[in-house]
Amino acid sequence: MRHKKPNRRQFLQDVSKASGLMMLAPMTGNFTGIGPSYVEAPVIPAGKIKFAVININHPHIYGMTEAIKRGGGELVALYAIEADLSAAFLKAYPEARMAKNEAEILEDPSIHLVLSSGIPDERAPLGIRVMQHGKDYLTDKPGIITLKQLAAVKKVQKETKRIYSIMYSERLENKGTEKASQLVKAGAIGQVIQTINLAPHRINNNIGKTGLAVRPDWFWDKNRFGGILTDIGSHQFDQYLHFTGTTEARIVASQIGNLHHPDKPLFEDFGDVMLSGNGGLGYIRVDWFTPDGLNSWGDGRLTIMGTEGYIEVRKNTDIVSAHKGGNHLYLVNKKEMLHMDCNNEILPFGPRFVDDVLNRTETAMSQAHCFLATELALKAQKNATVLSLRK
Repeated sequence: MRHKKPNRRQFLQDVSKASGLMMLAPMTGNFTGIGPSYVEAPVIPAGKIKFAVININHPHIYGMTEAIKRGGGELVALYAIEADLSAAFLKAYPEARMAKNEAEILEDPSIHLVLSSGIPDERAPLGIRVMQHGKDYLTDKPGIITLKQLAAVKKVQKETKRIYSIMYSERLENKGTEKASQLVKAGAIGQVIQTINLAPHRINNNIGKTGLAVRPDWFWDKNRFGGILTDIGSHQFDQYLHFTGTTEARIVASQIGNLHHPDKPLFEDFGDVMLSGNGGLGYIRVDWFTPDGLNSWGDGRLTIMGTEGYIEVRKNTDIVSAHKGGNHLYLVNKKEMLHMDCNNEILPFGPRFVDDVLNRTETAMSQAHCFLATELALKAQKNATVLSLRK
């Protein structure tokens, strides 16, 4: 596991060089109005690491699995107690064997990495068991739902030196947001001052082959999912830290509420947060009010304000133009204003993460960043003012 892989290193260097070339364009005014003309990402053969999946209560597991496979991971096993969920997953990934129990995977020395999208309150305890068995762990968000769980995870991670990572997919698996990362790093909008994240979600989501037309019982219970800021808000804290370069931050104010679901008393359908950190400011709004007429599960938007311009990413749809689908980026700076279709962008998380598993590095996401994004979400949730609309 500690042996260096020259071919993989060369691939990552090549990708970085390609991204760097594209990032030079904004600095020279050579924008074409579209994203880079990548055709295909370089193919990484499977088998660099072996990985397994334990618990699949959210369909995010499909995107997580695809990311690790793109990085050269070989899926070898699954364990989940729900027969219907297991059958669907094994149909999509017939190469995986069905394990008899969790221990069969944890005690298999050939497996390097475990993925999970179990019920949120069960994700941290599983991650602790995974690390104690000498394996790395990638979980769906929210990867940790209480400050007590966070303390326990951090303790075991420090002791075992294993990777405990959370898939913040609204950044890591969104091509428009990946392009924004390149542009910000290149200085296209100067120094970042503030990020604004608007992240509406649809409750009855039947968008795509892995949509959730009917939500399970745990979805309505904040004791299981951690609250709206802990859950879907965790994506936005990750983006705030990433784009501002913040390493220390405080919650200026936060609000949560169940504004329109009185029959679900343990649910929350609205939340927002103001942040201040050593790298910049942030505002986050999350909600469960996406109307059925939208052609996506949510009209997610990211605005990044800099000293010399700003970027807006329309992540999933673009209702104000004729542009189809998502991954649309708009940039305005001192030279021009333009649109980029980012659907051909390479997503680097999978290759970088597999490389980290192999080489004990932190190229995909640092452990400190992963934990800080979660800590901020948990503190915002815990200390939030509870809203109640008077009619």
